[in-house]
Amino acid sequence: MLNVETRNELCKYAKKIVDSGLVVGPGGNISARAGDKMYLSPSGFALEEIEPEQWIEVDIPTGDITDIGLRPSSEVLMHLYGYRSNPDIGAMVHTHPSHCIAFTLVEKELPVMFPDQAALVGRTAYIPYIIPTTDLLADAVAEKVTMASSILLGNHGLVTTGRNLREAYYRTQVVEESAKIYLSAKAAGTPVPLTDQEVDDIAALESEDYRIQLLQKMK
Repeated sequence: MLNVETRNELCKYAKKIVDSGLVVGPGGNISARAGDKMYLSPSGFALEEIEPEQWIEVDIPTGDITDIGLRPSSEVLMHLYGYRSNPDIGAMVHTHPSHCIAFTLVEKELPVMFPDQAALVGRTAYIPYIIPTTDLLADAVAEKVTMASSILLGNHGLVTTGRNLREAYYRTQVVEESAKIYLSAKAAGTPVPLTDQEVDDIAALESEDYRIQLLQKMK
């Protein structure tokens, strides 16, 4: 079994995603890059059920599936096109967080509202509803991953990317919390987001740069 460390990391964060309530049942899919290969969740499994040897190895340049037996997630093209589009991506996390989905039913652009959101995620992209598992969705995500590390999928869920699984997972948590905060604020009145200048000032902080570097390096 090749890339044991990557497979073990996938199991670790798959369980974290389920424990955090970011998916229900067999929903969602995650992957990680290891060289010119990606390792993707298999089809038909709840994320917490997947064993290290069951992550599907896919060759990124060719799309060839080098593991025989289990089928890859039905969103295999979304992950494959994402890695091809942005070589800096080391992991992709696709989940169905309830507040993110609720947000896309009433809004499109998620404003930046608090410092952690500004520093760890930045602007969140949006894609109107496209039928899941299709080339059209894969192409749309591939276009957005070059400009944003988080993408809301209308009436569907969320995609986050990172240099590693830890970063992608934390971004998922922050975007879900952001959607929750926005919906709560909207119910009470008019949300007041950070200004563009305030977002830029947070990104320029030396302390935030240090924290982001740690996040990218640690597992």
